[in-house]
Amino acid sequence: MGAGELGVLAGIIIPLSLFAMIFGIVYLNKREKLAMIERNMDPRSYKPQSAPYQNLKWGLLLIGSGIGLFLAYVLNRGIFNSFDDDVFFLYVSLIAVFGGAGLFLSYRIEKREVLDKEEQRIEKL
Repeated sequence: MGAGELGVLAGIIIPLSLFAMIFGIVYLNKREKLAMIERNMDPRSYKPQSAPYQNLKWGLLLIGSGIGLFLAYVLNRGIFNSFDDDVFFLYVSLIAVFGGAGLFLSYRIEKREVLDKEEQRIEKL
């Protein structure tokens, strides 16, 4: 395929993808509201549940990914001394490993907080 053919293909696929995404979001939202009505719930009074540790999760994920990216850069330039494109997998793998470590740390912190709150509740009884 030439560059012109790819441009035409991208000009067709991108708007179709955008339309499909918007259609899917609207369809699923309406389906959720209908399911709530079937269960005798009022969709207008529904408030999404808050996620108290969402910022912690995102923060630790981004910190872990940043550390992985920095470590990959240091390893690439310092130890391997390589300027090739073959080290792409080093970057991807270290970002994934340290991002996963950040998510695991977030899970451990959330679990500890929930257990501490449960212990405090039991002590009050």
